[in-house]
Amino acid sequence: MTNYFLGIDCSTQSMKGLVIDELSLTVQTKILINYDKDLSHFHTQNGVYLGKEKQVYSNPLMWVEALDLLFEKLQRNDIPINNIEALSGSAQQHGTVYLNKQFLNRLKTLNSNQPLSKQLEDVFSRELSPVWMDSSTTRQCQEIREALGGVESTINLTGSNTFERFSGPQIRKFYQTNPRKYETTAWIHLISSFLSTLLLGNPSPIDHGDGSGMNLMNIRSKKWDNQALNATAPNLGQKLPPLAESFQIIGNIAPYYVDRYGFSPDTKLLPWTGDNPSSLIGVGLVKPDQVAISLGTSDTYFNYMRQLSLDLNGESHVFGTPTGDYMALICFKNGSLAREAIKNSFNLSWEEFSNILKRTPPGNYGRIMLPYFYPEIVPLILEPKVYRFGFKENNMEANVRGIVEAQCLSMRIHSQWLKTAPLEIIATGGGSENREILQVIANVFQSPVKALKNLDSAALGAALRCAKSYQDHIGKKITWEELTQKCTALKPYETILPLNETTSLYEDMEQIYQRYEQFVLNNGKNPERKRQKFTQKYF
Repeated sequence: MTNYFLGIDCSTQSMKGLVIDELSLTVQTKILINYDKDLSHFHTQNGVYLGKEKQVYSNPLMWVEALDLLFEKLQRNDIPINNIEALSGSAQQHGTVYLNKQFLNRLKTLNSNQPLSKQLEDVFSRELSPVWMDSSTTRQCQEIREALGGVESTINLTGSNTFERFSGPQIRKFYQTNPRKYETTAWIHLISSFLSTLLLGNPSPIDHGDGSGMNLMNIRSKKWDNQALNATAPNLGQKLPPLAESFQIIGNIAPYYVDRYGFSPDTKLLPWTGDNPSSLIGVGLVKPDQVAISLGTSDTYFNYMRQLSLDLNGESHVFGTPTGDYMALICFKNGSLAREAIKNSFNLSWEEFSNILKRTPPGNYGRIMLPYFYPEIVPLILEPKVYRFGFKENNMEANVRGIVEAQCLSMRIHSQWLKTAPLEIIATGGGSENREILQVIANVFQSPVKALKNLDSAALGAALRCAKSYQDHIGKKITWEELTQKCTALKPYETILPLNETTSLYEDMEQIYQRYEQFVLNNGKNPERKRQKFTQKYF
């Protein structure tokens, strides 16, 4: 009998399920639920609702219904559900779910003849959940930061500066704008712990990886910090579930899923985590000399750290990891949506986009873009605007290479606090299918880029966490390195080498790009003459 492990990822635009087998850790099946298409009655756009004043929401019932639909599709698959030994998941980080006192009682009285979503319609004290794209909490960020003693104190305490999308500022805003609804809220969960609670039938803990993206957890003790809680909202500690390591088994799956979908009553559950900590495992990033770049809705640059190190400039984040260690993460909001904005403005296919990228030279003839199509996280841009230097908006070739080089140079500049150049870069996310984008990354960082076939790193990371915890549970202990080496999905299908002749070009271009950031963001000196000298030197 073959045993299996199921990993689920609840992302911004979809929910994915990935099943791997115990013997070879090979992906056996994948299920995708696209919110806009498969759950179109929720009327989302790219999985979210755009509100006023930079507010971005989603409907938690949509995630519940997606879970129903995913299990229904899994039932029709060839994988025997009762052979799934363990299940866990990940979710888009920072988003919060607000539940009333009926919630837990409802979970204990679920009718397996009815869909989960129909039975949970009235358990929310807040109908819509703010998600990571929301940037409406600047005032709340300032208030919490001041209460904690400033930027450096906040970072030293929680691992990150206060950011608009983080859960703490979002909770504070809800308390300030809806104090009565806040008071009737019995539980505040992250999206990850909310979905984990549904499967457990009891309150699931928040794992250290996702908990560290809230500005509420002490990054050193990995416990809720009273000072941070008090700075955020009254009685907040009473509304939050406990914290836990993401590798611990928290119980068996609830009877509802046994009766309705055919899971074994012995199916083990692990806490869900955030998509970024889960992707750390899902790309095999378990050694300090590696870096991963995920090219998704947002682009993320992250690495694994055995020892805690903090970015006191306040741009990066430090989270807990599924291994029990730490990871550094830098999130760039203008990721795939910004690339798509350029592609769509010229009515290009992705193949045409790639061909243009391939035929334009590194350095883009000295043409530089600062691509803030949307409010940006790093560097902090609350009022979006696209800046072009040396070219115009209608120049197709300059825009295509300009957007990709800008994104790569920004990653290089804003990751320098780590003080170590990567020996290799692992590329994942939808954009990693584009070889020409990966070539630019390799050239800018002067590092080999390993491209993975598996683009579902968060779901795979959840499944691999299940595999390790289950093996440890039954006495067949396996290290993280052994686990990731064994997984066939983590074997790169191509390694892209940097072009050595671009080394000095991108070193010079990095300095000019950084000066343009200072010029735009801090009223610095206009580096136009330096850009012109760069152009004369290389072109």
